[in-house]
Amino acid sequence: MENQYAYVVVFGAVGICFVALTLTLARLIRPNRPSKTKSAPYECGIDPREDAWQQFNVRYYVFALLFVLFDVEAAYMYPWAIRVGKLGMFAFVEMAIFVGILAFGLGYAWRKGALRWE
Repeated sequence: MENQYAYVVVFGAVGICFVALTLTLARLIRPNRPSKTKSAPYECGIDPREDAWQQFNVRYYVFALLFVLFDVEAAYMYPWAIRVGKLGMFAFVEMAIFVGILAFGLGYAWRKGALRWE
């Protein structure tokens, strides 16, 4: 039993040493010529004119969260769709409940105007 944990400890130690050695070696052999131009902020090729700490409309974040929510839904539905024939009626009912909850959430977001881009 102790021997099994030793393998895990040795593997973790080798992994940590490999990462530390690689980062140290990269720092030693990289070119290091700092300049004012390299230290300037860069934003899509356009020089920044204003302070970066400005407020954005919360609508952008809500829209992004809704996208992530329904993107993750697709990730859960794909493996289910592959195995639905072998899983039976119970799995079908579970997925119907899952899709129903997500449809309810989509309807709620639609009714509240979260999907309207202005």
